[in-house]
Amino acid sequence: MPIPLINSIASWFLKKRMHQIELFIKYPNEVQQDVLNGLIDSAKDTFIGKKFDFSSINCYKDFSEKVPVFSYEEFSDKIELARKGENNIFWSSKIKWFAKSSGTTNAKSKFIPVSDESLQDCHYAAGKDLLCMYLNNNPNSQLFTGKSLRLGGSKSPYEKNGTFYGDLSAILIDNMPFWAEFSSTPSNRISLMENWDKKIVKIISESLNENVTSLAGVPSWMLVLLNRILEKSEEKYISDLWPNLEVYFHGGVSFKPYLNQYMDIINKESMQFYEIYNASEGFFAIQYENNSNELLLMLDYGIFYEFIPMRVYGTKNEKIIPLYEVEKDVNYAILITTNAGLWRYKIGDTVKFTSTSPYKIIITGRTKHYINVFGEEVIIENTDNVINKLSSKYDLQIIDYTVAPVFMNKNKKGAHQWFIEFKKPPSKKINLSEIIDHELRQENSDYDAKRFNSFTLKKPEVIISKKGVFLKWLEINNKLGGQNKIPRLSNERKFIESLMKLNG
Repeated sequence: MPIPLINSIASWFLKKRMHQIELFIKYPNEVQQDVLNGLIDSAKDTFIGKKFDFSSINCYKDFSEKVPVFSYEEFSDKIELARKGENNIFWSSKIKWFAKSSGTTNAKSKFIPVSDESLQDCHYAAGKDLLCMYLNNNPNSQLFTGKSLRLGGSKSPYEKNGTFYGDLSAILIDNMPFWAEFSSTPSNRISLMENWDKKIVKIISESLNENVTSLAGVPSWMLVLLNRILEKSEEKYISDLWPNLEVYFHGGVSFKPYLNQYMDIINKESMQFYEIYNASEGFFAIQYENNSNELLLMLDYGIFYEFIPMRVYGTKNEKIIPLYEVEKDVNYAILITTNAGLWRYKIGDTVKFTSTSPYKIIITGRTKHYINVFGEEVIIENTDNVINKLSSKYDLQIIDYTVAPVFMNKNKKGAHQWFIEFKKPPSKKINLSEIIDHELRQENSDYDAKRFNSFTLKKPEVIISKKGVFLKWLEINNKLGGQNKIPRLSNERKFIESLMKLNG
């Protein structure tokens, strides 16, 4: 298809969709209520709908009083029935697909239902909206003159009991229209390869001579791929290989620890970085403007949102609120009700609202990934900001990091232990413990209070990792490639001690 025609079609779609986005920005609560009404109506004759009397629900208050909150463990028995081919359990249409996810460190797999409605009205709609917003902000873009280098999961879908399961990226690729492959590299066959080492060789071989104009994938793994591409091509910078590269669409983990490295290897001042917030359970938010860390919460994808302030999360005072009651700069856990049949589901992520008109968020971490052993309430947003400042101020490139507590023992005070892998070890003149401590005290007042006069906490201990330790841990635990992530924070020492053992 000629490029001018593609641009013309994109321009038409852009104007139409931007009008719809402006509508939910202007009338967010009405749109969310419509979404909830539609979800309840669609599922009223399911097992879940009858059990909780969906037919009698007329407003949010009814919904919040009649339908309980579910964790995966509390919903898994119903998901297992659906995986065995039973229908009409928690959603009206047949669920054929299940996104397999093992979380960050947990070896036990989760199978998240993916309905036809969630594929079309959420995941694929979000992909179009991402392009829509990017093109709206960059009218001179030449995105469609080349291909998108995509880096997804490494598991092909498997069939069992007439249903299929696999990485979400594999499900999306398997259901995409045939023409979508023409604008992407590598091919679907290579994208779905399971063996990470063989897959990365094939990706490089197939993509090296393409005109790549965009990148899409998880930052940690895309960085591995791009460094390997530079080695193979013997080019100094990615922009030398792909001069028309203009944007990287990323998500899955915070981009802050990786920004300096991407700027260094791409070496292009005009390069754009666009963040997305998606998961197996749905696609939630998209960066709305150039050079911003704020994500617009997408309100018309068939997902109804609720929130729990983290200060009361998991306590007897836990309180669930709808979107219209959220406040800026409060850390919230997210609950979602979706067009794949998840009802008031705890997704495990935490966010803060930077704006309530429109509703914009930043991702702050996970409900289980924080450190609060000493009352310091350190979250991933805090440590990512510290890592970003450390990288920027001292020109350091950080491959990965994790933080765990050092517990009090008799007269020995507690501390935090940081395990960091650098691309190049820092000079011994740089006092990492001092710098990290100072920056974290600036970031988090609770940590600062616990550090006052070293009354509760000592300065952090910093261990510099040998090269490749994080990668070795991922390989041993069968987590190479795709959507797999390193856990940043933990209230226990199991993960950091496994890394220290590999570190020797």
